[in-house]
Amino acid sequence: MEYYPPPFFKQGPSALVRLLFFALLAIALLVSDARWATLKWVRQATATVLYPVQRVVLAPVELLGNLGDYFTTAANARSEADGLRRANVGLGQSAATAAQLASENARLRELLELHQKIATPTLAAELLYEARDPFVRKVVIDRGSSVGLAGGEPVIDAAGVIGQVTRAFPLSAEVTLLTDKDQAIPVQIVRTGARAIAYGNAAGGLELRFMASHADVVVGDALVTSGLDGVYPPGLAVAKVASVERNSVDSFARIVCLPLGGVDRLRHVLVLLAANASAAPAVVPASPKGNP
Repeated sequence: MEYYPPPFFKQGPSALVRLLFFALLAIALLVSDARWATLKWVRQATATVLYPVQRVVLAPVELLGNLGDYFTTAANARSEADGLRRANVGLGQSAATAAQLASENARLRELLELHQKIATPTLAAELLYEARDPFVRKVVIDRGSSVGLAGGEPVIDAAGVIGQVTRAFPLSAEVTLLTDKDQAIPVQIVRTGARAIAYGNAAGGLELRFMASHADVVVGDALVTSGLDGVYPPGLAVAKVASVERNSVDSFARIVCLPLGGVDRLRHVLVLLAANASAAPAVVPASPKGNP
């Protein structure tokens, strides 16, 4: 049974006819546009009209992409910043190590020059640690009786006398510094030739005791070993006068000196071996740079 639409609805061409028509129209437009670019302005107008719609449709995609790029860039920036900080720390440590090595190299060259000037046999040593007793001024070096060290041997550095070996162990030795309160060393004032005894004090310096208040001693006077004790060879730099206090009431002046040598600034020292320490006097070493 065939169905016919009501006559008051206009039917128009059939579907097959419309398909053929639009197919032929499309082919004609394609051919004409390919050969004569007849649809160029149509495409441009359509693209202009549809551009806002395209932007609205693509906005969520672009937003998600930008967020992903932001987080990726932030993570990369943090990683690079961490790497730069680590590199900066490494460079700082390398620079500090290089500066320390350069300083030690300069000190070792000074010790080598001093060794060549001194006629007494010497032995190089390195500071291991300071004594744990806060009331004494002692250090321990890495040389001992196994290499010939013995008690009483003087210890010096490139600047001057440090102290003397008080106890020698097989692999190490204890050195009592000049600034120890129980240490004393015979000295001579270079400018006048006057002899005196320098004692260590609790402040980490030296004092010339029992010097008359009218003694010819001025600030800046250089002190060297006199050699009268038979322990320290004569002519080794010891200290320089830092202050002189004279009081008419007291018979003796209070003379405070600053030691020139010091393990608080250095790690390498020379030990004057006792075999020829008293028989072969030392050549007077040159004063450290900047000291009289």
